[in-house]
Amino acid sequence: MKNLVFLTGAGISAESGLKTFRDANGLWEGHDIMEVASIDGFKKNPELVLDFYNQRRKQLLTVKPNLAHEKIANLQNVFNVAVITQNVDDLHERAGSKQIIHLHGELLKARSIENENLIYNWNKPIYVGTTNEEKHQLRPHIVWFGEAVPEMENAIKIVQEADILVVVGTSLQVYPAAGLMDYAFNAKKFFYIDKNPANVHSYSKKIEIIKENATRGLVLLEEKLLKL
Repeated sequence: MKNLVFLTGAGISAESGLKTFRDANGLWEGHDIMEVASIDGFKKNPELVLDFYNQRRKQLLTVKPNLAHEKIANLQNVFNVAVITQNVDDLHERAGSKQIIHLHGELLKARSIENENLIYNWNKPIYVGTTNEEKHQLRPHIVWFGEAVPEMENAIKIVQEADILVVVGTSLQVYPAAGLMDYAFNAKKFFYIDKNPANVHSYSKKIEIIKENATRGLVLLEEKLLKL
């Protein structure tokens, strides 16, 4: 089986009803990003940050995977599929994808602020005073600005082994995630699905751009991949 690797961003979840990071009407409107998505913001105003993610968690529990998530999962029947996502939702998992790396953490998990290895499945609100059995304050299991991306090395290894690399629904502006394409040394085919694709003309390898939203783009991609 060929190794088919997807790099997915907010655009794939937007069609499930989740607001996106960079859009004018997006998730962070009304908030300075550094107030609600940085370790300094959390230290300064933990109540604000926890409430912000409580609302995001609550919304996530009301939505479902869309056709794009399902198409990626279905391709596991033909390819060895790995998904590396910038998204903190669990829609890839719910659609049936098995091999997933969350670069920026997972909204339905919490962890101790004292010990980052104490991680818990979590679908409830987190407040100041919500603690684990060691009486450690809990926080969202999210990678904030100012923090390392612990899954980056694992993601690089997977991209290095890709035969086919597909980028879906991302502006390619958030680093280090956007730099992953540079590690696809062995890939023979590259695809980029986005309604408003970033400029990739300077990239060293030829990339086929599918200028569509994620669901339509994955339908078209599936046809192309099954002919390879």
